[in-house]
Amino acid sequence: MADQGLRRGEHGLKVYVMAEIPSNIILAEDFARRFDGFSIGSNDLTQLTLGVDRDSETLAHVFDETDPAVTQSIRLLVLRAHSADRAVGLCGQRPSDDPAFTEFLVRTGIDSISVAPDSSASVKQHVAAAERDPRADDRSAPARIRQDDIVIRER
Repeated sequence: MADQGLRRGEHGLKVYVMAEIPSNIILAEDFARRFDGFSIGSNDLTQLTLGVDRDSETLAHVFDETDPAVTQSIRLLVLRAHSADRAVGLCGQRPSDDPAFTEFLVRTGIDSISVAPDSSASVKQHVAAAERDPRADDRSAPARIRQDDIVIRER
C-alpha cells in the first residue's frame, strides 16, 4: 500500500481486516495493533467456526449464524476490539433477513452493519426498534450503532 502512496492514518485512511476466521477473534488484540478496525464476514466466520460448508447439500442444514459458538465469537470480537478502541462492522445477509440477529448485533455494541439495498429500510427500522427497547440497558456493551451506520452494499 505504501508503495502506491497509501499510508494508514494519512488523509483519514483507515485499514480494516476481515474477521472471517476464528484466529481473528482469538488474536483480536494482535490484529487491533495492525488494523484500524474489523469487518466480520458472518458467512465465512460461521463456516469456519462450525466446520460447515453452507453450500453442501449434506451439511447446509447445520449452517447457522445464530449458533452460540458464532454469536459468542462476534460478541467477544466486539468487546476485544472496543477495548483496543477499534471499530467493528458486519457484512452478511443475516441482518437483512433476521430482525432478531440485527437486535443481537445492536446489543453487542457493533459499530456498523452492511446490508443489501433492498433491505436497508427494514434493517434501519430494526436497529431503531432495538435501540428503543428497554431491555437495551441489559446489554453487555453499549450500543454504538446508529441508523446512519447502516451501509448499503452493492450486489
